[in-house]
Amino acid sequence: QVQLVESGGGLVQAGGSLRLSCGASGNIFRIDAMGWYRQAPGKARELVATIGSGGSTNYADSVKGRFTISRDSAKNTVYLQMNSLKPEDTAVYYCNADVTNRYSYMRRDYWGQGTQVTVSS
Repeated sequence: QVQLVESGGGLVQAGGSLRLSCGASGNIFRIDAMGWYRQAPGKARELVATIGSGGSTNYADSVKGRFTISRDSAKNTVYLQMNSLKPEDTAVYYCNADVTNRYSYMRRDYWGQGTQVTVSS
């Protein structure tokens, strides 16, 4: 059993900043890639940013230069620093982790419950 818990969402004015955190816990042997995805009402869930176990990163074009993903592998935690926020960034943000189970050694993606980010204009 693995749980991912996000925190840091909230309401912010356009141009402001937020930092999201996501900690993974449970039957974890290893975490490979971690990432952040978001979903706005009526839209499909989309990739925001991912980070590999070696630190390589990928970003959606819409957030490049504004968002930064990082991780603390010792704490099984991933962060998303969001700067210069725009109203179109408003969405539920979900944490994702590629987890190998400590006991079964099965590898699969896990998802957090989501945290709301609302950017006002």
